[in-house]
Amino acid sequence: MNDWKLWYTRSAKDWSQGLPLGNGRLGAVVYGGSEQEVWRLSEVTFWSGQSEPIEGDFNSKADLEEMRQHFFAGDYQRGEEQAKRLLQPKKQNFGTNLPMCHLILHTSHQGQDFHRELDLETAILQISYQSNGITYRRETFASHADDLIVSHLWGEQQGSLSFTLGVEGLTERFTRETASGDSLIIKAHATETMHSNGECGVHSYGIFKVVAYGGTVSMNGGQIEVTDADEAFIYVTVNTDYRKSDAQWLHESDRQLEQAMAQGYAQLKANHLSDYKQLYDRVSIDLGHSEASLLPTDERIRLFRKDQVDDPQLYALFYQYGRYLMIAGSRANSPLPLNLQGIWNDGEANRMQWSCDYHLDINTQMNYFPTEASNLAECHLPLVSYIEQLAAAGRRSAQQFYGCEGWVAHVFSNAWGFTAPGWETSWGLNVTGGLWIAAQIREHYEYSLDQEFLLNRAYPVMKEAAAFFLDYMTVHPAFGWLVTGPSNSPENSFYIHGHEHQLSMGPTLDQVLVRDLFVFCLEASKRLGVDLAWQEKLNKAIAKLPPLQIGKQGQLQEWLEDYEEAQPDHRHLSHLVSLFPSHQVTVQDTPALSEAARTTLRNRMSRKELEDVEFTVAAFAASFSRLQDGENAYKHLTHLIGELCFDNLLTYSKPGIAGAEKQIFVVDGNFGGTAAIADMLLQCRLGQITLLPALPLSWSTGKVTGLRAKGHIEVDITWENGELSDAWIKAYSSGRTILFYGNQSLALELKPGAVYKLNNKLQITEQK
Repeated sequence: MNDWKLWYTRSAKDWSQGLPLGNGRLGAVVYGGSEQEVWRLSEVTFWSGQSEPIEGDFNSKADLEEMRQHFFAGDYQRGEEQAKRLLQPKKQNFGTNLPMCHLILHTSHQGQDFHRELDLETAILQISYQSNGITYRRETFASHADDLIVSHLWGEQQGSLSFTLGVEGLTERFTRETASGDSLIIKAHATETMHSNGECGVHSYGIFKVVAYGGTVSMNGGQIEVTDADEAFIYVTVNTDYRKSDAQWLHESDRQLEQAMAQGYAQLKANHLSDYKQLYDRVSIDLGHSEASLLPTDERIRLFRKDQVDDPQLYALFYQYGRYLMIAGSRANSPLPLNLQGIWNDGEANRMQWSCDYHLDINTQMNYFPTEASNLAECHLPLVSYIEQLAAAGRRSAQQFYGCEGWVAHVFSNAWGFTAPGWETSWGLNVTGGLWIAAQIREHYEYSLDQEFLLNRAYPVMKEAAAFFLDYMTVHPAFGWLVTGPSNSPENSFYIHGHEHQLSMGPTLDQVLVRDLFVFCLEASKRLGVDLAWQEKLNKAIAKLPPLQIGKQGQLQEWLEDYEEAQPDHRHLSHLVSLFPSHQVTVQDTPALSEAARTTLRNRMSRKELEDVEFTVAAFAASFSRLQDGENAYKHLTHLIGELCFDNLLTYSKPGIAGAEKQIFVVDGNFGGTAAIADMLLQCRLGQITLLPALPLSWSTGKVTGLRAKGHIEVDITWENGELSDAWIKAYSSGRTILFYGNQSLALELKPGAVYKLNNKLQITEQK
């Protein structure tokens, strides 16, 4: 009964033990126990800062060329000094996502037999306990269908329910007032002084309403007080003025509340279940069971920390939890995509120099790695819309900093579409950050083969990105290759003649992303029958791109030249994008490069000071999956769950990582781990599907249904004793794909609507 529940027999003492709810816009982490329950509420658009032009001179191509000549001549110091002068804007009102407030529920109960759970199959949080022989229950969910958070509280004896409800602001500019004797109205302004001037930010307006039956509701000291009720309901609606041009947004919370009250709790719950389950129920997974699955979730995690890991179902739970978080945090109509903390803000990242924002050097990308394969394509759409906004904003940055056409974005962005370099070139001059995140648009198309999406959304954005790089890149005088630069391999550095440097020409990450971009644009233009003259230009550019190279230590080179790493234990593995999620390095097609990638991973793993951080461990797992090394992928997933998860299975960054002062929740580890699990069971690129490519021994028998493959395909897989039993291939578009399993392959002609059943010899045994 508890297979798909996070459940506990102890109260949650703080946020790190609380359970997350979300409706794609509003987020709540619920913690506490029988005497007090706290909801830490956040909203994805509740940002400090503002949209503003970046100060600085407009550079010309001559400025760029002069800078590059220093790097070509080997004078990295002068090149970096020039980059700081020309490509290092001042920090302004960038802003950060902020938590909004606490809802605080007080009772006088000393509870026994306490139980709390989050049911992933229903997205409903339930709490129960006994006090003075009476059983009390609370049931809470965040409704996307009706855009609010709702809670039902009751005792099993009439007249036994009494509590107070208060609201506590988490920003300096926060007011609370009472209304109608049963509601609290909040007004908040998202301001802070670390990432902005303390004056600018989004405004919010919200209503907290209590309805009770069989008792009384009154106001007492600015709190709602419920006395001797049979049951009670809490309704929370919050909205902001983010990108709103008039005052109509102030009426949204009243409208949502009025509609909710008209429907009643039972109908709201039915709406919620119908809306949620049509996404969640698409995929099922069974990786096996053991006695550990009978234990509460926090005890299971502790067993992992003690290397007692016989709990295959916990990996399946972690996988479905990742899908749950995606559905809760990013819906088709979400106004912004998932940020560094999803939509659940513990208040720590926004106190950091690195902010609770959109990191474009792996973190935001990793947030969306599992969406397509895990059959949640609609959840990708907020990111697609955001990338389109970046493309529009990035035209100015392309002109201002490089004198080039097209669009560009760099290391991070905010709610306002920031696209300039970061305000320190050592980490801020990742010139392919925008291109890296835009690759998610390509992923969305390749899974769906939606030609309208390709024509109207994917191709225009990617074509304009390609226009930038065709205008911006230059021929390296020593190698004759077309290269980017100056740029960095995100946040990493290298030695030249004993001196540490960050910037160079043509880092490997850039060349991988640009090659994928140019190839995609070339194939898309052919498919759409447009831009025939431009195709020749792309062909010539692709022929001049640098190849992936193997360094003197047998590693995949991170830079164009075989520099000595200044931080061989660095957390970023940017050049391994060539392995995952790209397919430029594969076991079948590029065995030498695959071994070089394996050497890179081993070199990092062997370092005692390897930065142990959630996104790195998830990247290790996915990379080993692509190398078809199930045991090492499994090892890193085990480490992620056992060492880098709070008791609520949310992943975190350890103290000391990039200046972190304490354990800070970062959601990318959840999504990166989810993507890695899916990849271990099914790998694909257009025209090719590999079944069970990285199955570890501990998942020897299992089943997964509803995974998606590129080419508009769904796949179900069953296996036993480590061997494929059968697979179902469901085609939604016509096409040709080659199936791989072990050393076997099958070319399959797909017909729309057809379903093919295959055995472990890849023989078709049934067709519908």
